[in-house]
Amino acid sequence: MVEQSAPIAVHFGAGNIGRGFIGALLQDAGYFVVYADVNQELIDSLNTPQGYLVTELDGKKRNHHYTNYTALNSVSDQVDLSQWIARAEIVTASVGASILPRIAPSIEAGLALRSSEERLVVMACENALRASEILRDAIQDDQMRDKAVFCNTAVDRIVPLQPAGSEPDVSVEYFSEWVIDTSPLEGRSLRLPGAKQVSNLDPYIERKLYTVNTAHLAAAYLGELAGHHTIVAALNDPKVRAGTEAALAETSKVLVLKHGLKEKEHAKYVAKTLERISNPAVDDEVARVGRDPMRKLSRNERLIGPAAYYAEHVGRPEGLLAVIDAALSFGCSEDHSTQELRAKLGTMSVAEFAESVFGIGTGDALAPMLEEIINSHKVALALDR
Repeated sequence: MVEQSAPIAVHFGAGNIGRGFIGALLQDAGYFVVYADVNQELIDSLNTPQGYLVTELDGKKRNHHYTNYTALNSVSDQVDLSQWIARAEIVTASVGASILPRIAPSIEAGLALRSSEERLVVMACENALRASEILRDAIQDDQMRDKAVFCNTAVDRIVPLQPAGSEPDVSVEYFSEWVIDTSPLEGRSLRLPGAKQVSNLDPYIERKLYTVNTAHLAAAYLGELAGHHTIVAALNDPKVRAGTEAALAETSKVLVLKHGLKEKEHAKYVAKTLERISNPAVDDEVARVGRDPMRKLSRNERLIGPAAYYAEHVGRPEGLLAVIDAALSFGCSEDHSTQELRAKLGTMSVAEFAESVFGIGTGDALAPMLEEIINSHKVALALDR
């Protein structure tokens, strides 16, 4: 194990977000970062003396050089990983919400070796609500769980498709936001000047989820339906742009009503979001953004979440419903989630589909609106057979 005196942070997931955002910010804060990943080729490319570059794209290209880290294989180097976790101040993860339970045993093994009385701070940095609680609940031993404190976070940085052969260097957009709910820390502060520390995370999580993620997904689903292959091309289409803006007008109303956001301030955030995702330097494929619709169409996610609130408190969310309608036509045949969605559409009743996919029961205000959409797709699917 490498000997060094800087405070230690272990980060699971050395992918583009891991090394281009969270790991970079940790190094900026003075931490020695231990990247844990399963991609041995990436690990080997990281473990070279020259380190790696993070290039920020905002019209200009700003390069940042990182060397204050090591990388190891979270499967074959489990002993070393446990020892690093035992000495760490912070453990973070950007592996995908569904993968979080798989890394819990490694964290638990490190906690078992821990001698420090100060609890380990664990933060899952995912596009999912309360992701750190997923990790917490996956720790089996109550005594080990008590050795850590789990802080939920909201993270936001767009990473475009990377040129082939560019690893371990990574290009990212200039904008980034990492918001941490520090209320579980009971007054203890984190040495992370690049992150925003708050006592109530919900407004920040939903602001990001219902604005940035909704905008990206709306452009993807409406864009694919209009025959576009990239997000920028989709948003250059006046109809797709108008549809995306209509959905954001409704999510904005939800956020103002639910969290008391200031309308003018939030309008600037929406405008900035549209500017960001329209930037050709961080363009993405609609197929990649739209994939995994089963998760992205679930009850607390970026479309159904705000649509359900809007239906209950305001009225019919026409803009969001148009995006949901387009989502049911999403045609990424290589995506397992898309295949599952199509299978459910063909085999389930309208009410069963609404409950299973959207998490919306017959008593919900949104239910009859969704049932119209589901039924039209079931009819179209039957005609195609």
